[in-house]
Amino acid sequence: MSVHASGWLSIEGLRVRCVIGVTERERASAQELVVDLGVKVDFEKVASSDSIHETVDYRVLTRRVVEAGEGSSFQLVETLAMHLGRVVLDEFARVEEVRVEVEKPHALNAARTVRAVVSLARA
Repeated sequence: MSVHASGWLSIEGLRVRCVIGVTERERASAQELVVDLGVKVDFEKVASSDSIHETVDYRVLTRRVVEAGEGSSFQLVETLAMHLGRVVLDEFARVEEVRVEVEKPHALNAARTVRAVVSLARA
């Protein structure tokens, strides 16, 4: 039987400080955002080799996403989510698809959080 086993690596609760917001008050200083990340990779290769070289090193991925987020300055969480997704696809060749969730806690008084979710896949 021929099987192709793709799977998802998930990283949840990354803390990223960056300048984000529309108003001058929001943009006056960096705010803490929470990023959840999922990357789809070929688990078949990983399972057969049990080698880090056949997958994505999640330590390297985490450092890069935090670096890209903290080096950014956007008005919208949607734009930041797209930016982070593109960075992952551009720099991590083994990633087939990426899902990025960017949460901006306390953006609204009446809600716990605001969240933008984007999914990007290789063409």
